[in-house]
Amino acid sequence: MAPAQPMSAAGSGWAATSTCLESMRRTLITVTKLPRLFGGHVGQDDPIGQAAEIGADCIQFFLGDPQGWKGPQFPHPDGAEGLKAAAEAANVRIYIHAPYVINVATSNNRIRIPSRKILQQQVSAAASIGAAGVIVHGGHVTKDDDPQIGFENWRKTFERMDLECPVFIENTAGGNNSMARRLESIARLWDALDGFDAGFCLDTCHAWAGGIEMPEAAEQIRAITGRIDLVHANDSQGGFDSGRDRHANFGDGTIAVDSLVECIRAADASVICETPFPGIKADIELLRERIGS
Repeated sequence: MAPAQPMSAAGSGWAATSTCLESMRRTLITVTKLPRLFGGHVGQDDPIGQAAEIGADCIQFFLGDPQGWKGPQFPHPDGAEGLKAAAEAANVRIYIHAPYVINVATSNNRIRIPSRKILQQQVSAAASIGAAGVIVHGGHVTKDDDPQIGFENWRKTFERMDLECPVFIENTAGGNNSMARRLESIARLWDALDGFDAGFCLDTCHAWAGGIEMPEAAEQIRAITGRIDLVHANDSQGGFDSGRDRHANFGDGTIAVDSLVECIRAADASVICETPFPGIKADIELLRERIGS
């Protein structure tokens, strides 16, 4: 397949001046909207079995070491084909989380170049098992870099990438040099990716710890990106704008449960809980009961 090409989509630019967020609404790129499902992040030993254990309609997992640079590994004795068949038989939708080490934004060639390579490997592997998307963190630049370098590096990544499977960029909780922590940075990132089919994954813990209010986060981010493709539904151990990426079960953190639920409802996308076991099952059940399909 050919590398990703820009799609015809209008977008309002982010001005360096104090442009109101309400004025940054983009024309929504036409995407295939999947039915909303509720599920969670599971381990790699038996992801389909764990889906049944926690009552998940969809699951997310890593294809190998999340802190390593090795290529994807399939958690099934029959490889990609066996994993795809098992998920289809169980009627479970799969999402893949790319390794944490990936940082395509950085100016450091020793990190950026292998990051692009491993991200493409993850996308191709995800496509081979019928995954609905690959989630990757927005990354960051060094303290001495102009952030625009990071936004441009993201665009170059999409220019070169073969989008065999959708890619969802996830907002992050900490770092003043992050590409996807603050609303202003997300807007600049989406300006750089304007015309490319970049998806967005909203992490509620990251949003809260990154300084984005609940429950407004979903509407504010959609006003910038035109879409939310997946929600990582998590309470936060850290306080508002703390920069701490520490997930908690619903009601055990610092986000009011009603605000958390309202944000997730407003996102209007499938949900992956990344909350601690064994409470993750109760978190999924709570969302299913309060939000429904």
